[in-house]
Amino acid sequence: MTTKIKKWGNSLALRIPHSYAKVANIEEGNEVNLKLYKNKIVIEKESKKSYSLKNLLSVINKKNLHKEIKTGKRVGKEIW
Repeated sequence: MTTKIKKWGNSLALRIPHSYAKVANIEEGNEVNLKLYKNKIVIEKESKKSYSLKNLLSVINKKNLHKEIKTGKRVGKEIW
């Protein structure tokens, strides 16, 4: 399929045909990554990373565990 590049402010814009967007699972508002690969532009849908407390805690070790930070005296009914 051939399409034209249009000017959009100081940038260039590319319209993605509906049939291509549907197959690539891209919708309005999605974020995409643009990469240059051998002088070609590759567009990839940004995949949302999912985090779990278990996975985040599993990477804590003695080298990256920080000490407590003093924040001053309590100002309300905090329990220290």
